[in-house]
Amino acid sequence: MARLSIEHLRKSYGDLTVVDDVAIDIADGEFLVLLGPSGCGKTTTLRMVAGFVPPSAGRITIGERDVTTLPPWKRNCGLVFQSYALFPHMTVAENVAFGLEMRKVAPADRAPRVAEALRLVQLTGFDGRYPRQLSGGQQQRVALARALAMEPDVLLLDEPLSNLDAKLRQEVRVEIRELQRKLGLTTIMVTHDQEEALTMADRLVVMEKGKVRQIGSQRELYERPADRFVAGFIGRSAFLDGESLAPGRFVSAGGLHIACAAATGQGGATLALRPERIAVGSDAAGLANRFEARVEHAAYLGALIDIHVRLSEQDQMLLQLPNRQGFAEPRPGDSITIGWAEDAGLVYALES
Repeated sequence: MARLSIEHLRKSYGDLTVVDDVAIDIADGEFLVLLGPSGCGKTTTLRMVAGFVPPSAGRITIGERDVTTLPPWKRNCGLVFQSYALFPHMTVAENVAFGLEMRKVAPADRAPRVAEALRLVQLTGFDGRYPRQLSGGQQQRVALARALAMEPDVLLLDEPLSNLDAKLRQEVRVEIRELQRKLGLTTIMVTHDQEEALTMADRLVVMEKGKVRQIGSQRELYERPADRFVAGFIGRSAFLDGESLAPGRFVSAGGLHIACAAATGQGGATLALRPERIAVGSDAAGLANRFEARVEHAAYLGALIDIHVRLSEQDQMLLQLPNRQGFAEPRPGDSITIGWAEDAGLVYALES
């Protein structure tokens, strides 16, 4: 276990910069998730920490050791690949022992470490099987056991659940989180799956185009996103472009005058509203902002119903309503009243 520090990390390939001045401090025993769309630089960042990709600039320290220029086998990081990278001709025990063998650990010492790693991932008794005889979830556990057998200072997870079906992903992510807490392992995980990140992380790092957009807890990123990108990437948001005319006043591109506590009079801006903060029908009575809207599309999602509405030729919004007993979802073309409180939205400068 160790504290991990990433200082002004940068990676360029010629004129293309894929990681740009990333700086993160990860506490001893913390579970940090790098989250962002494909191509945002999160996997490259993880591979630089692991030692597989040399940084163009910056510094990486694990505990008190500067590991920036050290090869992977001298960093004591355990890495679980997206594809698991198990050797098909080796048994489960041989796969788990492979890293120990490469580190010249004596056979007598390897056996108990392999047994303990398999016990931790609940695969005791599977040591003689081959990867082809295992389910996807079991293969993922073998890959995790191989990393744990190394007794790493830092555990690195590169989209470890992406090859599992949805139900199995839910089960395995709980198992990984519980195991990480039990062992107190400093862990970095890369994912593009919001739900996965929100349920597993102590803190999240949202990245886009090689840069860190925001670092914080789930609540901080959801309730106080730093910019429009984060507001749209973490959870869902309804956006209205327009102008922040004066403190407390916002006007949309379609001419809607909106009372908004976050408006500061900064000019061109975007108003962001979480769908669950928008009331419909009688629930909108008495709110500072009330408008008539036309339903364009409604999607039944079980516990929730998504409703896309148009307020004017230029203004559209997404609503998200709980599917309460007896609730009749509106149909395309229906007119409904929507509303929200003055303090419901956040305002961001328009992004170029």
